[in-house]
Amino acid sequence: MSTFVIEGGHKLSGEITPQGAKNEALQVICAVLLTAEKVIISNVPDIRDVNKLIFILSELGVKVEKINQDTYSFQADELDLDYLESEKFKKDGSSLRGSIMIVGPLLARFGKGYIPRPGGDKIGRRRLDTHFEGFIKLGATFRYNKDEKFYGVEATQLIGTNMLLDEASVTGTANIVMAAVMAKGITTIYNAACEPYLQQLCKMLNSMGAKIRGVGSNLLIIEGVEKLDGCTHVILPDMIEIGSWIGMAAMTKSSLTIKNVSWDDLGVIPRVFKKMGINLELRGDDIFIPEQESYEIQNFIDGSILTISDAPWPGFTPDLLSIILVVATQAKGSVLIHQKMFESRLFFVDKLIDMGAKVILCDPHRATVIGMNHESSLKATTMTSPDIRAGISLLIAALSAKGTSTIHNIEQIDRGYQNIDKRLQAIGAKITRVD
Repeated sequence: MSTFVIEGGHKLSGEITPQGAKNEALQVICAVLLTAEKVIISNVPDIRDVNKLIFILSELGVKVEKINQDTYSFQADELDLDYLESEKFKKDGSSLRGSIMIVGPLLARFGKGYIPRPGGDKIGRRRLDTHFEGFIKLGATFRYNKDEKFYGVEATQLIGTNMLLDEASVTGTANIVMAAVMAKGITTIYNAACEPYLQQLCKMLNSMGAKIRGVGSNLLIIEGVEKLDGCTHVILPDMIEIGSWIGMAAMTKSSLTIKNVSWDDLGVIPRVFKKMGINLELRGDDIFIPEQESYEIQNFIDGSILTISDAPWPGFTPDLLSIILVVATQAKGSVLIHQKMFESRLFFVDKLIDMGAKVILCDPHRATVIGMNHESSLKATTMTSPDIRAGISLLIAALSAKGTSTIHNIEQIDRGYQNIDKRLQAIGAKITRVD
């Protein structure tokens, strides 16, 4: 177990470049299983969750070559499918939620896919029904071993069909798309997720020879093909990291430049931060955040308190609500944070309250934040990171607090943020990793 020791109260300055998008990486790396040809993927983030998925694929028999710091070559031409039913896989796969997305491509190409119940963040129930109901619609047979918590789907031939997803699940849509690209006939998926990560996956699959229409909308039309070819693919910058750096600059009254953000793929994210009163400028494809002594939350036009809630894309991503909540603690004004998608994601606010934040947890889904306008600083404390996004939020709080804070269980932060201590040190943060 590792720990961060953070001396807060220091301003940051300089430039920081976002890593490749974690959520996209998990999808496109699973897609290499759809072809026996070589696939080269660039801008791969060096983080725990992605590295764990690459390890699982290598154990499955995928030939993995690290070409340079962020570029990998994958070739799935000689797979050991027996690994999927081994005790080792049951252990490896259960520690990573993203491992669920190997099932769709394996089912499409080999007629079977297995997965132990995956782990991941402790942010409430994250059911898998959307994934497996989609596979069943395509003609797969589903089985579940309750004792071993092990899922399996099998099919001699997947058949295209029409389906309406019960929720616009990003990973569920990705998994079903990867299964449907090699199904016989045409598949239509309505209420499909349309996040930039999913758009990137579809663009990659089309470059491999898939026939997917409607990319970027919630209605995907997929004409199945018999085989897919190799390709090269570049992962987008991580929008959650970009939002994290914006929040960090505001909380520490710092001036920062975030490089190469792919602005057109950020959706409403910059607009939501502007509603929090944070100034940011687009310079080329960089975001510049000037130093601000104060930032004021906008009310709705009728004067009522601002509510910020999550929603499927193009709504505001749930992964940034924790960041917005922390940023609000030092804003001028109040805001209601409404986390609709996960019932346990706001429970970390007790740690912010210990630091002196004025937060009222209304219920598992809603919290009211009364901003202190930097008139009263947060106090340093010792805390434990419960999940990736809460972890980075607590780190932002610690960087703005007076005194020295300690954050335990930083492996959770490492799951989503690449070399974050070294990158923060480069822009002036006083942060030390203690093993």
